[in-house]
Amino acid sequence: MEISEHKAADIVTLSLSGKLDANNAKTFQDQILAQIESGERHIVVDLAELDYISSAGLRVIMLAGKRLSNTNGKVVLCSLKEPVREVFDIAGFSDIFSIYGSHDEATKDLQA
Repeated sequence: MEISEHKAADIVTLSLSGKLDANNAKTFQDQILAQIESGERHIVVDLAELDYISSAGLRVIMLAGKRLSNTNGKVVLCSLKEPVREVFDIAGFSDIFSIYGSHDEATKDLQA
């Protein structure tokens, strides 16, 4: 898995590619929690290039969402491929997190 990071205005985008599973979930957790601890409150997780996510990856997203909700922040997701979207639907995460079809839609939500 690769993670790229981009910041525009007060929104941080973390773009994931490859597979997010138990082998690398800690790396993603460390990166997203470091953003939150440094004061970031609006995070877009762009999954356009993510091919697979395991329960370990879902757990990291849930952890980040909970941390941000405690500080009036928000994590939104965008550009999920169909297999990844199915995992979110089955796990019930589609009802918990805002999921957008594009990065532009996700950033507009956070700017509102």
